[in-house]
Amino acid sequence: MSFTTLVDVATLQAHIDDPAWLVVDVRHQLADTGYGERVYAESHIPGAVFLHCDRDLSGSMTGCNGRHPLPDPEKLAQRLGEIGIGATTQVVVYDDAQGMIAGRLWWLLRWLGHDSVALLDGGLQAWQAAGGALTKVVPTLAPRVFIPLAQDHLVEADYVLERIETPHMRLVDGRGPDRFRGENETIDPVGGHIPGAVNRFFKDNLLPDGRFKPAAELRAEWLAILAGSPPDLVVHQCGSGVSACLNMVAMEIAGLPGSRLYAGSWSEWCADAGRPVAR
Repeated sequence: MSFTTLVDVATLQAHIDDPAWLVVDVRHQLADTGYGERVYAESHIPGAVFLHCDRDLSGSMTGCNGRHPLPDPEKLAQRLGEIGIGATTQVVVYDDAQGMIAGRLWWLLRWLGHDSVALLDGGLQAWQAAGGALTKVVPTLAPRVFIPLAQDHLVEADYVLERIETPHMRLVDGRGPDRFRGENETIDPVGGHIPGAVNRFFKDNLLPDGRFKPAAELRAEWLAILAGSPPDLVVHQCGSGVSACLNMVAMEIAGLPGSRLYAGSWSEWCADAGRPVAR
């Protein structure tokens, strides 16, 4: 059985020594980019390998391509193979930030054609609450061949610009409501949002304990957000193409597959003064 959205703690515990499974730790903090490596060295789920949000899950910034541009697909595929992900590997990814970073790796793997990837529901906190073991032992990597098969899960800025405020796109912004309104913007140089976007804070998909809401509840909420638009017309964005991926996970759980990501998101959009801004 392949897991493509979520894995609960009990299921992961049952497969913790399964050579066909690989756990990936992607803990990260935007304001402290060394955080993930430090806490991984202190303790992590047994067998987990670490990937860095900036170095592994992102490409080089140019000043106009956003804060977390996509990595080169071939380089990413090589890195994924180095840590032991092959065609049949079941990947489980976790963080301690309500899935904000984990969703990025989930999307990247699916973008490269690897659907057997799931978030640990509730993240590291759920693992610890269930009494899951932690270790300092860094696993020995067993490299495999990862062959990327890029999927049509991505749109660029021009695609968004051409469809602004038309029925041909339903743009969903995953940032917090204040930043969506253009208030309290402390990360990007310009406050506001892309005209026509609707706001769905990524945390609104979660229960108070950090696990995802039930599928039926998510479906009802997302159908209201879509307002009649089919899922394949939905484009997700956030500040830099990271937390928006959690909205994509939620739509998949809700049985609404087919949406795409504007990976450059607000940080790329607002770098060009010629693009329209709403507040």
